[in-house]
Parts: sequence; structure tokens; C-alpha cells
Amino acid sequence: MVATNLKAETFSLREQRDAIEIQMNAIIERLCGPEGPGITGNLVDAEGFPRSDIDIPMVRAERRRLAELRNDYKDITEKISKNLELLHSARLAPKVPVPSSNQETQESQGVAPFVLLHGGSSEPSAVAMDVEPISNVPFAAVDEITDGSPAAAAGIQLGDQIVKFGNVEIGEDLLRRLASEAQSNQGLAVPVVVLRQGTLINLSVTPRPWNGRGLLGCHFTIL
Repeated sequence: MVATNLKAETFSLREQRDAIEIQMNAIIERLCGPEGPGITGNLVDAEGFPRSDIDIPMVRAERRRLAELRNDYKDITEKISKNLELLHSARLAPKVPVPSSNQETQESQGVAPFVLLHGGSSEPSAVAMDVEPISNVPFAAVDEITDGSPAAAAGIQLGDQIVKFGNVEIGEDLLRRLASEAQSNQGLAVPVVVLRQGTLINLSVTPRPWNGRGLLGCHFTIL
């Protein structure tokens, strides 16, 4: 019953996360449109005056809303991750006594009796089925990308969520690990898995010097 409730809660959280993702992508597209200020672009001109070509109050409101959505997205992703860990741990059966003639011998040798859930059936348990692997949780989003860059040439798009970049997956110290992965693979194809509108897509990008900034020509925001 607990596992069933966890699965239902996890599916509900995924739906909430998908809805937040749609809102985030819409805001990013508006801010990064033609002549838009982008996610972090200046709102003043070269002389320090407010830019007259954009609606500054609207931009500030959009950025504030995007920050709120990112926090919500991060919180929901953490909840999903915890639920998935609990669901995956359910694949392991509890250590329970197994009546048998050699049980006492097993215990004296330090061998813990072990049985599978559902009476030892070799079929996968219902708990373990239809569960998203923990590694499929995105950890960063592409919030800026430059035309003609290595990232753009590889098919990476604005709003893509990074699930895996080379050997980098969700975890700690992500920005440093991403930079290190790009630096150590200059001129080499790096496999990338992105989540785009709910679909996992496999891509390959080659970090390299080009006529723009960095080795990729895109900016990641950690979720």
C-alpha cells in the first residue's frame, strides 16, 4: 500500500513538474526572443540609462517568476528523487527467517536467509515496474544558446534539460564537473542526454574553440 501511494504521488509530482517546465520554457523563450534581454542581460544601456527598447517592469516580473518556478521545480525534483530511491529500495526483499533444515547452519556461518517479494517469484515486483531511473532526473537547463555554436550545431535547444553530459549526472558540484568534462574532451564527441518536452533525446556535442565564448556556446542553469 505504501509503495502504491508513493508511485501515485510520484506520478502526480511528475505532472506538476511538467507543467512548471512548460511555464519556464515559455518565459525563457519570451526573454530570449529577438532583441530580448535574455535571462541575465542588462536592463540599462551603455550610458547607464534604462533601456527604451524593452518593457523593463515586465522583464523584471518575468525573471522573478522564472526564479520562483525554478525553486518550485527544484523542490519537486528533489521529492521525486527521494520517492524513486524508496521505490527502488523496495526491490530488495527484507531479511526474514526461511524455515529450512539448514537455517541454523546458515545463520551460524553469517549467511542471512533471503527471499524475494511475492513468494520468491522471479517476475519483477509491481513496486519495481514503471519507475523512472534516478539517473533520468535532469540537473540543469539550457537558458542561453548562440547560433552557430558547437551546442547549436549538435542540436541542443533553448530550454533543453540536461540529464547527462558525458560522465556528469545529477549530484554535487555540477558546474565545476560540467566545465571539467568539456575541457577534458576538447575535440571529442561527448554524449548528451536531454529532456525535451517530456521526451529523452540522445545527442552528441564536441566541445571546441570557435568564434564565440566558451567551448560550447551555451549557458547551463543548475536546477
